[in-house]
Amino acid sequence: MQIVLAGNPNVGKSAVFSRLTGADVIAANYPGTTVEYARGTARLRGSSCEVLDLPGTYSLKGRSRAERVAGQMVQEADLVVNVVDATNLERNLNLTLDLLRLDVPVVVALNMWDEAVEHGVDIDVERLEEKLGVPVTPTCALSGQGIKELRDRIEDARPGQMEFPEEERWHVIGDIVEDVQTVRHRHPTLGEKLSHASVHPVWGPLMALLVLGVCFEFVRFLGEGLIAYIFEPLFTHLWLPVLGELSALLGGGGLLHDILIGKLIGGHIDFEQSFGLLSTGLYIPFAAVLPYIIAFYLALSLLEDIGYLPRLGVLVDNVMHRLGLHGLSIIPMMLGLGCNVPGALGTRVLETRKERFVASTLMAVCVPCMAQIAVVAGLLGKYGPLGFGVVFGTLFVLWLVLGLVLKHLVGGSAPEILVDIPPYRFPYWKSLAKKLWMRVRWFLKEAIPYVLLGVLLVNVLYAAGIIAVLRRLFQPVMRPVFGLPSEAVGALVVGFLRKDVAVGMLAPLDLGLRQLIVASVVLTAYFPCMATFVVLFRELGARDMALAAAIMLMSAFSVGGLLNQLLLALGL
Repeated sequence: MQIVLAGNPNVGKSAVFSRLTGADVIAANYPGTTVEYARGTARLRGSSCEVLDLPGTYSLKGRSRAERVAGQMVQEADLVVNVVDATNLERNLNLTLDLLRLDVPVVVALNMWDEAVEHGVDIDVERLEEKLGVPVTPTCALSGQGIKELRDRIEDARPGQMEFPEEERWHVIGDIVEDVQTVRHRHPTLGEKLSHASVHPVWGPLMALLVLGVCFEFVRFLGEGLIAYIFEPLFTHLWLPVLGELSALLGGGGLLHDILIGKLIGGHIDFEQSFGLLSTGLYIPFAAVLPYIIAFYLALSLLEDIGYLPRLGVLVDNVMHRLGLHGLSIIPMMLGLGCNVPGALGTRVLETRKERFVASTLMAVCVPCMAQIAVVAGLLGKYGPLGFGVVFGTLFVLWLVLGLVLKHLVGGSAPEILVDIPPYRFPYWKSLAKKLWMRVRWFLKEAIPYVLLGVLLVNVLYAAGIIAVLRRLFQPVMRPVFGLPSEAVGALVVGFLRKDVAVGMLAPLDLGLRQLIVASVVLTAYFPCMATFVVLFRELGARDMALAAAIMLMSAFSVGGLLNQLLLALGL
């Protein structure tokens, strides 16, 4: 039997899903689309059932691709668990009525029951069950309250019998709510006061700066700590001796040695510069990047589960509209800071072609992934905040300017923001850990093959003399326009496979501060890595992807040239 969890965004579906399925969870795409959902297995009365956690949707007639897929999957299900936010019954019943018009067994989980009680909301569960004609049970997925009862009531699920004219829908919902719900007067809680302050025109931006600043320091602190105390010692004390033995076995040089181990630096293996499959190829994703990925996705998951991201979307809506987007576009941008691929997938929350195209292009051009940020930080760290600030200041200015240009060049509309703001709540740690593990596992699955492929390709191109040919071909451009040596061509070639590997290739070139800044900006903007390119191609289509690629190349070469001249004028 296949059970699907359907509900509005931010109603606690993922926590209910975690309570029902336990630990064995995988992410999957709906056939023929890139819309992702979670899939797990639950034991009900001794039988094994497949459970799907669908994308959040406000109705089965949604305009976004994710909402349309959710509607299709509901109609294909054997049984639907409708997860409803008990603190906002009226809004949630719109989807419930859609489900009750289908010939699919339904059971309603009144989730966040504890918050409803705390907010003075009283719901007559038996009366609501009588009105809807399907089982209804209160739950609190964070604490596990009601989950056992929900499992038991699943067997009582039945199709709804509710028919009504579409134009009477909200009258029906209003009558149900008036009949089953009463609200007691009470004073605002601390969480509600913070919620209001989060979107206040004065306090909101200050809170946003504080939250993002704390998150940045958290990512830096945790990432550096993982590197210093776990990953660096593992490579230095365990893996380096193994590579040393293998290097001696291969004679310390030769084609096979250079591919597997890389070049010896001063007679020793250097994980950052040797550039072998087993040295740099493994060190970059595991020791230099993975710690920051873990830290970033942990911070992002906390912001999601606490309920801050929707507030940030509302807060930046005015700025985003000036770029032809709405506030929720900040979510794919933030996802892109972890990895551009989920950032590209995150544009699905946007409703129109214009919004998806502009957001995808801005993210691919101006938002470096955490892997690239980590390597750039390693290269520019010795120069203090100056180099890092110029790189990201340039990318931010490019983000604003390019957004203003695309707003007027790309046809279409950008509708007003429509987003539910959930109450602040403590995260469900088990669900958060699953989400973190799925994201980290996905990164490793995507990153390692491309890193190894990139390192292998560079070594083969060097051995075949192709890099030397490209060097001579681009020499008239690299030095006069970007101020870079022709050896940097290899990094541009590899950038299509992995940006972090490409930036890492700059380390052996002994570049100055100005050159490192220009190279970092150009590598960020000029083209997405292969994995991001494939996802953008699927999301945007061939025509829009070709247009986006042309914009990326023009942006990278024009900004790189202008930045080089400006830094020269400033004496860098």
